[in-house]
Amino acid sequence: MGIIKKTFYTTVLTGASVLGYLGATTTLITPLPGDDPVWKSKGYAKYNIHRNAAMHDVCIKRIPLDKIKPELLNKEGDLVLEFCRGVWGGLGYQLQRRYLARKYQGPATASQLWTTQQLNTSTYDVGTQLTDHFEVIDKTPTEIVVRCGDSPRNMGPRASDGVFIISAEVDKEHNEAVVGVKSVFFDSSRKMEGIQGPVPYWIELPHRWYSRLLTETGSWRLTR
Repeated sequence: MGIIKKTFYTTVLTGASVLGYLGATTTLITPLPGDDPVWKSKGYAKYNIHRNAAMHDVCIKRIPLDKIKPELLNKEGDLVLEFCRGVWGGLGYQLQRRYLARKYQGPATASQLWTTQQLNTSTYDVGTQLTDHFEVIDKTPTEIVVRCGDSPRNMGPRASDGVFIISAEVDKEHNEAVVGVKSVFFDSSRKMEGIQGPVPYWIELPHRWYSRLLTETGSWRLTR
């Protein structure tokens, strides 16, 4: 019993330390303000055709520019691309990637990104599909937008739908790089009444910590 108890307490303390670290190094904003650009974005307008209520948040991390790899600041778009690679190819997404690979990797999804190497080297152009759960639908010098919630092979309306906006830009006034993962989830399959989003609170809470994890581990690829 002593070994079991010690293992239990070690696990609890380690988990608490990780949550404390993520809470200290990232900032979560929820709900998104009414003037957030996502509400007028092409992806949101295209897929949330019924304008149903959504669950939405954004996780942000600020990094001093002197900690960013200098080569990522030379060319517009390189910063967000490397951050996107870090989000999907990094430690934070590793467990989900392996789970999805066991379930869905095969001949029907052979053209998608599955391995860490693929995720770490892709240019994430529009149309890129990864782990049978995400598809890039827009790309700008500061944002890479992916549709999520279901397999990209399901191109129509979905009971589980949404957009992830992976962003990175330079705040010259504060001499910082600002990276973020913005999430908007909704039901696009039918008209829903009310203002409650599609995700119950007991799922919302771990999702927000997962967003913090993806943001933090994704940022590791940017620093020297």
